[in-house]
Amino acid sequence: MPRKRITRAAAAIAALAATALVLSACTKVEEGEDAASAFPVNDIRLIIQANPGGGSDLSSRALATELEKILGVSIIPENMPGAAGALAMEYVGAQDPDGYVIGFAPVEIAMLNTTQSANVLPEDFDLLGQIMLAPGVITVGANSGIETLEDLVAQAGSGAVTVANSGAGSIWEAATIGLGNATDATFTPVPYDGGATAVAAAASGETVAAVSGLGEALAQGEAVRILAVMNDERHPDAKDVETVEEAIGEDVVFGGWGGIYAPKGLPDDVKSTLEAAVKEAVESDTYTQFQKDAGNLVVYRDSAEWTTFVDEQFTLFKDLLG
Repeated sequence: MPRKRITRAAAAIAALAATALVLSACTKVEEGEDAASAFPVNDIRLIIQANPGGGSDLSSRALATELEKILGVSIIPENMPGAAGALAMEYVGAQDPDGYVIGFAPVEIAMLNTTQSANVLPEDFDLLGQIMLAPGVITVGANSGIETLEDLVAQAGSGAVTVANSGAGSIWEAATIGLGNATDATFTPVPYDGGATAVAAAASGETVAAVSGLGEALAQGEAVRILAVMNDERHPDAKDVETVEEAIGEDVVFGGWGGIYAPKGLPDDVKSTLEAAVKEAVESDTYTQFQKDAGNLVVYRDSAEWTTFVDEQFTLFKDLLG
């Protein structure tokens, strides 16, 4: 073969090789971009800090059903009760921040460091979004002779009034203490094994009153009288019940809120995907109806808003219970 033809062949081969390298590089970039945007590709574990069947468990599972439709992978609920929720939260915080382990965080995420000296601080997690709120309500037995919250406060002003709650260190114990501080009345918190049993104690006269979620109070029917809701507005399922501020002029707001969180340090794209999915799930008709049926409010806060709110609640409980 003449030298010129050999040179031309070599040049053609070199050009083809260069083109192949460019195409290979482009393919690798595209594959890298696809990998980054593919989350999630595996199942996601949702750690629940409570036993099956309770409010935290049911809210978590209702949200998980919607998240599966949105994210296209299985969301696997895992109950991990213990240490008032600290066991689950410490576990989630110790996992790799890859988005494949998330958890349901109740209000206790802002309380446990104060009430239990637990190694649980809001700043140690990525908070993805608030998903619900159960405003506190104050109830008395229907035959107690107490007609209004003003009557209850007046009675507590002349001596201790027992108030049942869902357990030592719970949000409803904190709410009872907060009501007492706001009114200079003497309320004695009495812990029970859950909100339902607490309201039953008030219904039977075992305690003078109870603080719980609205759903637990409504379940007692005519056996109790709901005196006020501890929220900044009336509950849509109990529109005839005044807020504490309407009843006695004191702005006392406490509720059992909850949301979804993850280990600290999620990649930005993973965090934004999860945050958007939580928002879409919370706003779905099915999830909204579930919370309504449970007597709760659908209250959504995005990651930034919920982080600020939880930090404020942490400070509130530190001052109130510390």
